[in-house]
Amino acid sequence: MRALITGGAGFIGSHLVEHLLALGHDVVVLDDFSTGSAANLARTADVVTMVRGSILDEAAVAEATDGCDTVFHLAAAVGVHTIVNRPLESLRKNLLGTETVLEVARRQGARLLLVSSSEVYGKNSKDRLDEYDDRVLGSPLKSRWSYAAAKGLDELMAYCYWREYGMRAVIVRPFNIVGPRQSGHFGMVLPTLVGQALAGRPLTVHGDGTQRRCFCAVCDIVPALVALVTDRRAYGRAFNLGGTEEVSVRELADRVLWVTGSHSPVVHVPYERAYDQGFEDMARRMPDTTRVRQLIGFRARTSLDEVIAAVAADQRERARETAGAGIEESR
Repeated sequence: MRALITGGAGFIGSHLVEHLLALGHDVVVLDDFSTGSAANLARTADVVTMVRGSILDEAAVAEATDGCDTVFHLAAAVGVHTIVNRPLESLRKNLLGTETVLEVARRQGARLLLVSSSEVYGKNSKDRLDEYDDRVLGSPLKSRWSYAAAKGLDELMAYCYWREYGMRAVIVRPFNIVGPRQSGHFGMVLPTLVGQALAGRPLTVHGDGTQRRCFCAVCDIVPALVALVTDRRAYGRAFNLGGTEEVSVRELADRVLWVTGSHSPVVHVPYERAYDQGFEDMARRMPDTTRVRQLIGFRARTSLDEVIAAVAADQRERARETAGAGIEESR
């Protein structure tokens, strides 16, 4: 295939780039580098066609999509901090940007995989959420829920493009994907905790730390994206993608300390200090992945301790590279 990856310089996108190249496919990346990084594509820069631009720019999207038979739409405003602090910008990118990508892909005749989010379930804390479970969102006047609302509409648009235009469109809902290259700058909990542990700083846990999540390694997710977009049985459907090992955020912090060998303390930070007054979090969010397992045999195979170790190794390597670059500049 010749595949376009919007947001290909991001965390998941850059891993997908490498996976597609390893399979022998041609890859085009569209990214505005608002959250992605050129360093994420350092290993593949010579063999990837790079288009610098925003998904809000129809001309840039059309240029990137030209000649592509497959579109992986990952570009979005990401991270709790981004959503809470810049809600209008986030809404525009997540709504108008997705509509632009869908329409250009339709005109191109390309199949499309939309990366949505487990956030669409909102405050529904049912054990093992399946794809048809209700969405329970807070007030639209709380910016916390703007991302969930936008992603839900993104899914509806993709579904309507499949139903009305016959577009070969697939929707995936990742649950807490983690791994090397993920940044903690946008509120992602695991890279934040690992970075604090390696630096000997206190590990910050928001609230009482009893909120429970499942984490899944990016290396387990990426092959599933390719398998789904190439399986005609997946078109017009949504699929949860995530792990099965449930852990509280406080337990996650303890696991990070154990894997990294850090002796940093764990401190609890009230939500109103970390975000804003009245911020709402979910007590529990677990995926039911029966549907994707039955279709393509998906299973999360990497343990939580293994992925923590991989994140720590990646952060140590990046720190060495930064230190080495600083020494070279000083000479």
